[in-house]
Amino acid sequence: MNDGDRGAGNTARPQRADARRNKETLLDAAAAIFVTAGVEAPVRDIAARAGVGTATIYRHFPTRADLIIAVYRHQVDACAEAGPALLAEGPTPYAALGRWIDLFVDFLVTKHGLAAVLQSDNAGFETLHAYFLDRLVPVCGRLLDAAAASGEIRPGLQAYEVMRGVGNLCIGADNDPRYDPPRLVELLVAGLRRPH
Repeated sequence: MNDGDRGAGNTARPQRADARRNKETLLDAAAAIFVTAGVEAPVRDIAARAGVGTATIYRHFPTRADLIIAVYRHQVDACAEAGPALLAEGPTPYAALGRWIDLFVDFLVTKHGLAAVLQSDNAGFETLHAYFLDRLVPVCGRLLDAAAASGEIRPGLQAYEVMRGVGNLCIGADNDPRYDPPRLVELLVAGLRRPH
């Protein structure tokens, strides 16, 4: 590598960081559009919300399936990264757990359209579901363990069971306007408290 190559590498790093931020902005915009208009929303609407041209979207995501998968993984990653931050910043581990479960509910309620599209590719869906479990079960487990260690919740709760219970409460939210998953999940989380 000569000095010219080294200099070119240094100037490329900020562009990569910008490209990463642009891609995250694009994924956030797509997620927001999917929530309001469904996963079949026009690409031009996503581009307008992200402040980019449609060609930029197609450059990053050649097919709609590529975009849907990227949005799903982006949302899983955001939920996973939120857990440790909430635990570090929250007033108590139980408060951090409650806030994380609120974020998890938001993710579950908004991902149903994504899941329906992704299930048409069973192997791809199974891969994404495994990614979801691998990323989120340990985060939930850490929050549960911290809240149990502080004496705020019952000990011995399993992350997968709690997440599955929350997920089951979120099913059907889009079919019945009277059904309020966050309210029911709030009751479930309150039920985790250690009796005094």
